[in-house]
Amino acid sequence: MAEARKAGFKGALGDGSARRVANNRIRGPQSALTDFLASNNISAAQISADYGRRQREARQQEAQEVAANGEEVKKEEDEELVETAAQKKKRKRQQDQTLAKIKESKDYKRQKKRKVGDSDDDHDDVAWDMYTKKKPLPGQLENCEICEKRFTVTAYSKTGPDGGLLCTKCSKEQEDQKKKDQKPKKQAVSRDKRRQVQSSLLDGIVQVGSKSLQELCIKEVANNIHEVDEFGDLPQSLLNRLSQILSRRRAITSRTLDLFLRPDLDTIDLYDCGKLETKDYFKLFSVIPTLQHLNLRNAGQFKDEVIDYIIDRDVPVKTLQLEAANLVSNEKWVEFFTKCGHCLESLQLSWLDYSMDDDTFIALVRSCPNLKRLKLKKCFRLGDPALGVIAELTTLDHLSLRFPLPTSADALANVVSSVGSKLRTLSLENFIDADDNVLSTIHSNCLQLSKLRFTENDFCSNAGFASLFTNWSNPPLTFIDFSSNRSVDYSAPDGPEDPVGLASAGFEALMVHSGSRLERLDISSCRHITRETFSKIFDGKSQYPYLKDINISFLTKIDTSIVAGMFRSCPELIKVTAFGCFNVNDVAVPKGVALIGVPNAQDSIVQEGDVDADLWQVPTIQDANAL
Repeated sequence: MAEARKAGFKGALGDGSARRVANNRIRGPQSALTDFLASNNISAAQISADYGRRQREARQQEAQEVAANGEEVKKEEDEELVETAAQKKKRKRQQDQTLAKIKESKDYKRQKKRKVGDSDDDHDDVAWDMYTKKKPLPGQLENCEICEKRFTVTAYSKTGPDGGLLCTKCSKEQEDQKKKDQKPKKQAVSRDKRRQVQSSLLDGIVQVGSKSLQELCIKEVANNIHEVDEFGDLPQSLLNRLSQILSRRRAITSRTLDLFLRPDLDTIDLYDCGKLETKDYFKLFSVIPTLQHLNLRNAGQFKDEVIDYIIDRDVPVKTLQLEAANLVSNEKWVEFFTKCGHCLESLQLSWLDYSMDDDTFIALVRSCPNLKRLKLKKCFRLGDPALGVIAELTTLDHLSLRFPLPTSADALANVVSSVGSKLRTLSLENFIDADDNVLSTIHSNCLQLSKLRFTENDFCSNAGFASLFTNWSNPPLTFIDFSSNRSVDYSAPDGPEDPVGLASAGFEALMVHSGSRLERLDISSCRHITRETFSKIFDGKSQYPYLKDINISFLTKIDTSIVAGMFRSCPELIKVTAFGCFNVNDVAVPKGVALIGVPNAQDSIVQEGDVDADLWQVPTIQDANAL
């Protein structure tokens, strides 16, 4: 019994040690996938066996298909035919059901009432039309309208030419064909760029083709002017262009002024000095002590102190152009002309309403014996005494005058008589009391003119303008501005019987004398020129080979045929300004020509031509009359 207990004890001990050995066995880490498969009683061995079985079955099936004979193929085709017939039968049944629903609809009954008296066959046609127009819903089967293949309708199925649906292949082919047939769209132009182009055209800058590389570089510099430290050795022409762009943007400040200052320069052109202070002018003359040509516009802070600085430094200014320098006193002007007038060769003053009276101007004339160019515009304190003393400047080559105060015709004629023999350009604006005697004096004394401006006058007669150009010994003019020479009696829009201002006879004489060399012509608001005169001058046969710029604004007798005649008669034309010409519409503008101001509210104010000159046709005068 003791032995039995001992044996039992050993057996129990042996089982416990075995369990401890099993529990103490070292196990490696298990992945999440292994734990998942074990928890769901999935065996990796079973997965491998199933995969092998499927591979064997696929190989056996492939072998059977290769060994199949032609009878099996025929059998499959027969089965396919049987299946197709079944589909047709099903489709027929669905079609009958749909037609029955259509005949019960309100829309069918409404259309049936409209065809009262028609036969039942006609009513069936109505139902069939409604059925064919009804598109299948997505998911249904339909035959392609083009290739007649069966396909499943989707929300993106395209419609064919006859209203049916198309399969994917035919839809793609149809879209490709539409893209080929469509004309290429013009590249959209931004609003800012379009406004810039039209603004340039209104300023007289007509750009044909793309911009030059130089112009693009200048614009890029102007756009990033605040990051530029210096312009380097740029030539004067490029500095002038940069000044124009920056002045237009009102970006000429004390900092940007430094970019234009170099000791080796002798010319400064600043077209907007509104943001410059008096100290900036001191800096200008200190950096460029040998400055000879000075052009400052809107120079509100150009004061007496600046004039003193010029006098003290003895700056050799030869060309002086100032605008709105109203803070310079009369006494300082007199001192400047007395000490520096002997160097002046060109003087251009405008918009002076505080200083520069008659006495100051008389001192100017007496102190500047070498003046060759004189321009006085909007100097509000100058009158007849100043006009009379201009006759002493016999060295003038260029004279431009616009006096706001009334002046006499005799004083103006005396000036033209005294200085006219050497003049090459003459501009007389807003001399409302000038008469035919002034025009006669121009005819007799001005024999070297290339530019003539005589505007805003309602006293000279048409006969006076005609006599000016008749048998005139002066060479043909290249620039003529006779705008606003007309009667201002608005109770008689057509003017008196004896025309006032530039009318038909004067315009004909002008074109006969100068048409062969004329480049710019401004006859805006000369409303007494007849349509027949325009038709005769711009008939498409007479040629004006150098005429590039015409302003015919507010000439209501101008119509489409006359503008078209201008295009034919002026082969070098690039700009036509026609504000207020209400009879001009639907004109074909040649390529490279800008037609500005045609009153069409739906279109741009600037119409740029895109018609090839070789293909361009202009209606004849007879055709225009027929219209």
